[in-house]
Amino acid sequence: MLPVLLRLSFTTLWMQLLLYAAAVAVVASVAVNGWKGAPGPVDPKTDREGPATFQDKLLRAVGFAAVGGFLAYFGLKFALPADAFPGGHGEGIPLHTYGLLLALGFSTAVAVAGRLAQDEWRRVTLVPGRGWVDTEGPKKREQVMDLAFWVLVGGLVGSRVLFVLVNWQDYARDWTQAFSLGGGLVFYGGLIGAGLAAFLFARKHDLDFLRLADVCIPTVSLGQCLGRLGCFSAGCCWGDMAGSHSRLGVTFPGSGVAQDLFGRLGGASSLAFGSQAGDGRFVVEATGQVLHEWAPGAVRISDWVVQHGTTLPVYPTQLFESVGQLVLFVALLYARRFRRFHGHIFALWLMAYAVLRTTVELFRGDVERGTLHGLLESLGAQGLAGGVPLEAWYNVSTSQFISLCMFTFGALLMVRHRPAGGSAGLGPTPSAA
Repeated sequence: MLPVLLRLSFTTLWMQLLLYAAAVAVVASVAVNGWKGAPGPVDPKTDREGPATFQDKLLRAVGFAAVGGFLAYFGLKFALPADAFPGGHGEGIPLHTYGLLLALGFSTAVAVAGRLAQDEWRRVTLVPGRGWVDTEGPKKREQVMDLAFWVLVGGLVGSRVLFVLVNWQDYARDWTQAFSLGGGLVFYGGLIGAGLAAFLFARKHDLDFLRLADVCIPTVSLGQCLGRLGCFSAGCCWGDMAGSHSRLGVTFPGSGVAQDLFGRLGGASSLAFGSQAGDGRFVVEATGQVLHEWAPGAVRISDWVVQHGTTLPVYPTQLFESVGQLVLFVALLYARRFRRFHGHIFALWLMAYAVLRTTVELFRGDVERGTLHGLLESLGAQGLAGGVPLEAWYNVSTSQFISLCMFTFGALLMVRHRPAGGSAGLGPTPSAA
């Protein structure tokens, strides 16, 4: 369970009315954005988009409002009590540092992607009475804003689906828990889902997907840089045992230790603490060496964390990846001026992030993320699973396997579009100016 930074409760009439008003405002805002962003017919002679018809605007606004209303319905049902909303759960709105940083990362990435899209497709035209005006860039920026919604939906669905697949034994007993709002998410699943949504969006709006990917993919690293800080605050995606003598080791709190925004002790523990509290293996505290049987100087992991109220020192892998993602974002923005083909930046990101993620995975300690050992156990191959210890370097994780596939795809994209003789290229682009 994620530690709560602040919980908004809606037990009074005024708070309930305020939430209803906020829900209506959000749905109305979504509908207005749908109305304004409706695409018009393209003139085949000039290849320019004309103004949208009233019917097109209305249909798009209604569609957007329907999706917004659907999401608002579940939000109200979760937050409001049964006497204020039929079937309400009365959970209120818990604000987690994790969720706030994820939202900040996503919104920042979308804002930067919109600006990059405007620069990428800049087309300056002399308009009578207005002078030189960029007639194409702002439209592409609006399209990226629309794309953000579908990327968000695709990312959430994809990340949840991969989490359920990795932990399918936990959901086989009650498959309805797969739709629980309190379930986990997996970044690679979100990336695949968001990528599929972006591909379909590009096909529908006649956009070059690889060019769009070149514009948007660096901002994925920007968003993930902030998102991993959220992981650190929640104590998820933690690292392997660092040993008490390591200067890199950090500890995550148990229940009754973590405080909320007002200094009140919370009842929820960090995810890392919950995992180690149920870990029956042994560890040599000084070195961080994990053993499956007791040895001199070793203590049971679960006993140690319960006694101390915190986890054993672990590597802050969340911070490792956050810093790596920031470096990757800056490097790819610089590399955009040297693009040789559409998809060049996309291919570089696929390979670079695959290397970064695989390296970070070597220091990860959360076996819940899915590994070869866990897969063999879930398939009933206990003998084979015993031959792949959790701590073995060849106990590859699901993310490492996906990284290998992703690196291969990026390399193939680079080789396929490699300019003959090394002289061909895109030439100067508006985004490089």
